[in-house]
Amino acid sequence: MRLSHVITALEELYPPAWAESWDAVGLVCGDPDQEVGRVLFAVDPVAAVIDEALEWHADLVVTHHPLLLRGVHSVAATTPKGRLLHRMITNGVALHTAHTNADRADPGVSDALARAVGVTGELRPMVPADDDSRRGLGRIGELDGPVTLREFTGRVAAGLPSTAWGVRAAGDPDRTVRTVAVCGGAGDSLLDTARAAGVDVYLTADLRHHPASEFVEQGGPALVDAAHWATEWPWLADAERRLAAAAPEAGKLETRVSTLVTDAWRLHDEGAL
Repeated sequence: MRLSHVITALEELYPPAWAESWDAVGLVCGDPDQEVGRVLFAVDPVAAVIDEALEWHADLVVTHHPLLLRGVHSVAATTPKGRLLHRMITNGVALHTAHTNADRADPGVSDALARAVGVTGELRPMVPADDDSRRGLGRIGELDGPVTLREFTGRVAAGLPSTAWGVRAAGDPDRTVRTVAVCGGAGDSLLDTARAAGVDVYLTADLRHHPASEFVEQGGPALVDAAHWATEWPWLADAERRLAAAAPEAGKLETRVSTLVTDAWRLHDEGAL
């Protein structure tokens, strides 16, 4: 397949128009006329992922996080991001990003997260899109039966890839959990939305001390906080499957989901009181 055909399929699944106004999605580098045989899916466009792409002889890397989220005036190889771009261009590796447009898709990043932690019921967005009530930010759904917060936290840890950050929960460990809200990635902006939805627990990443502490003190859902990278990683396999089904030509592609842990936090020590 030509790169242009693959990008067309990806943008039909995750239209750039669904992205937030501040986001940077789409084709970052690559010749639309180049041939694509292998596609690597990863969360982060970092050096280790590009190493994997080159070792596997990938022609295209699809990442969730943008490489160039903010405007730049130079991509010289004297900077880390410039070096990555030079390596990719020199080796004929294209880069495509699906970020908040994948967050808002149906199914999208939060659907994959919900399924990974055992939410089996029908899913609905926490914040529906204006033009389609099936799309939007976050997801709310039901477990197949009630469990304690302690048990649900264990399910999250078992369902997501292991990281140094781990999984932590705020609330009564014996609280009953059945209705679950999730948001892949940083989701503290939806804390009030989770409370208003009346869910039992809200799973997301990057929760800060003061907002989380105040949230728990005010009553409402329990909180489960996992690593940012881990909450978005389940989407990669979903995107891989959807691309394969998007067009007959896509079946000719070799695809692979990177299992490299690219979460920024690499060490964890419980310490001592």
